[in-house]
Order: sequence, then structure tokens, then C-alpha cells
Amino acid sequence: MNAPSPHHEDDEHEDEVFLEDSDIIEEINVDEEELVDADDDDEEDEQGGGEFIDEADDSLHTFTGHTGELYTVTCSPTDASLVVTGGGDDRGFMWKIGQGDFAFELQGHTDSVSSLAFSSDGQLLASGSLDGNIRVWDITSGGLKGTLEGPEKGIEWVRWHPRGHVVLAGSEDSSVWMWNADTSAFMNTFLGHAGSVTCGDFTPDGKLICTGSDDATLRIWDPKSAQSIHVVRGHPYHTEGLTCLSISSDSTLALTGSKDGSAHIVNIITGKVVTSLSAHTDSIECASFSASAPWAATGGMDNKLIIWDLQQSLPRSTCEHPDGVTCLSWLGQYRYVATGCVDGKVRVWDSRSGECVRTFSGHADAIQCLAASSNGEYLVSVSIDETSRVFEIAEFN
Repeated sequence: MNAPSPHHEDDEHEDEVFLEDSDIIEEINVDEEELVDADDDDEEDEQGGGEFIDEADDSLHTFTGHTGELYTVTCSPTDASLVVTGGGDDRGFMWKIGQGDFAFELQGHTDSVSSLAFSSDGQLLASGSLDGNIRVWDITSGGLKGTLEGPEKGIEWVRWHPRGHVVLAGSEDSSVWMWNADTSAFMNTFLGHAGSVTCGDFTPDGKLICTGSDDATLRIWDPKSAQSIHVVRGHPYHTEGLTCLSISSDSTLALTGSKDGSAHIVNIITGKVVTSLSAHTDSIECASFSASAPWAATGGMDNKLIIWDLQQSLPRSTCEHPDGVTCLSWLGQYRYVATGCVDGKVRVWDSRSGECVRTFSGHADAIQCLAASSNGEYLVSVSIDETSRVFEIAEFN
């Protein structure tokens, strides 16, 4: 191979070529504004996916079947590879981690799929939509088992009874509904809230129901009679709508977060506020009790995850983020907490030290929801960027 000849400045004029007017074939007028500067080219390369951009992706699996923003994700309690996602394209998808050729579409909703939940035995899946309906799916056959109807507005959340095929859902129309999922039969409606029912669940023992609303109240219900046992409102409780709810594993306490930036713990048996947690300065978006220690975690739009020592009612750790914290999940044996952030990153925090021990990149927009696989090895995230990603978290089990 011949090496290129070295360039010498002294040689520059030796082979110069001059054009005569007769050599011109055609004149073309060029608008100077349309010319692109060489500097502009460099900027586009750096910003538009050129060779200079560093787009790290720590995920081991990416699901790209959706064509709209994703809002919700759930993992099967019995099959560690089975994931279901839903979003603004009015569809849900059932897919498997590590099996890119497997995807089953949950069809039939006519508005965004806002909530997904597996029954505790993993046999059934409920998909709630802003179209006001819940569709129940048989996991074994993949077929539609039934449609649960009743609410006049969108479904905010869906939950299952801890020991049966009973579905509970809260609606934007201020009502809460309960159905038998095996027969699609309506069982009860719970009326009393004066605003959208934004969060709710059965207690882990299955004996009571707790619901939170945009009306700034928490209601505790008897599932059999549909009567409201306690209504928690007014000082010292929330002054704005509730956004999230967590119930302690022994079914005695409810932790709620609000748009007002406060979190409170209510004794479910007495209906009294027992602890007020004040440290956030903006809306709390997510909250969860630890099951292994008297701690809780809250995340908010003030860019903070706070780990609370409930015995002292004080922050144990404050974990700063670059942007708002939208969702959180305790991992494994409850030492670590994962957070989803508006900046598109998923982070893992050591709840004892408050340190960020891992940052997962890959998403291009805000994280909306997180779910951990039943074996604790995978964390699945969904984002406004229309993708779901799977990250390996076995080391944090």
C-alpha cells in the first residue's frame, strides 16, 4: 500500500488550475441562508445522535411494542419472566423478559390503560382504563375472561383481594367498585368521596378497604356492607388531594402522601392520625412502608426520596435527585429502595446510609412506574419515552 504523500506548503501553487468563462456550464443561485456552516454540522452530530453522543443503556431487555407513553407496569407473582405494561396507546402488552419474540396484546380498551394488577395466585390479570372499564384476562389461555363495568369515568387504580378473585377499583367519578372476577358480577359500590379516588387497596388481611381521594380524605370501609367506618380529614391531616397510599403488612396502619407535600400515618382501627411526616416541599408522588423495619419511604416533586424512621417520626436519610421522584419500590430484603425520576434514570439507594449505589440509564424521558420480578432479580420500568426496560438487580436482593 502506498502511503499518502506528505503535504508541503511550498508546493501549493505548483498545480493550480484556472477556469475560463467558457468553462462555465450553468450558473445556480444559492440562498446564503440555506447554506449550513461547518460548525452547525458539528453541533448536529453532538446533539442528534452523532458519534459524539454517549447514550448509555444499562438495560438487559427493552420492550418497544407500544406506540404511546407508558403509565403502568406489573410483574407476575408466580412467573418471574412475565411482565405486563400499559399506556396511552390504549393497549396493554403481556411479554417475557429475555424472550423478544413473545408478546401478547391486550385489546379492547378505548382509552389509556392506567392500571394493571395480577391476582395473588397469578392466574388472572386486571387491566383498568380511562374508558371506565376493567378487563380481566386468563393468563393460561391469554383470553379475555370478562369485562367489569360500572364507573362513569376513568379507572385510577385496580387491586385484588389478597386471597381471592375479587377486584377493587377507584374511579375519577369519586366512586369505588368491587366485583367477582370469576363471574364478572358486581358486588358493591363504595360512595362518599367528593373527588377522584386516586389511591386505594384492601388491607393485607383482606378485612378492610382504604381509599384516598382528591377531596383530601382517607376513608376506611367494610367490604361486606360497603359502609364507611372512618373518614379521616381536617387538621392535622392533608389539606390537598391524596396521591398515594401504603398499608402496613400487619393491616394496622395506612401511610398517605398528598399534593400538599405532607405524609401522614393513620391507625386503620381507630381512624386517628398517629404520625405526621413533614420534610417534603412539593407534592409527594409515592410512599411505601418497609416490611422489615419501622421505616417508610416517600418520594416527591421536590426531587427528594426520604427514608423515615417511624419511631422518631424523623427523616433517617434524604436522597437528592436531579428532578422529581415519580415512583419507588423497596427491593429484596428491604435494605435498598429503587426510584424512578423525571430525568429518565432509575436509581438504587441504600436505605441505611442514604447513598445512591447504582444509577441505571437507558430511558430518554420521565419514568412513570416500577415493578420488581417475583424472584427479585429484575426491575422493570416504564417511561413517557414509549419503552419499558429491564434492569438486573440481583445484587440488591
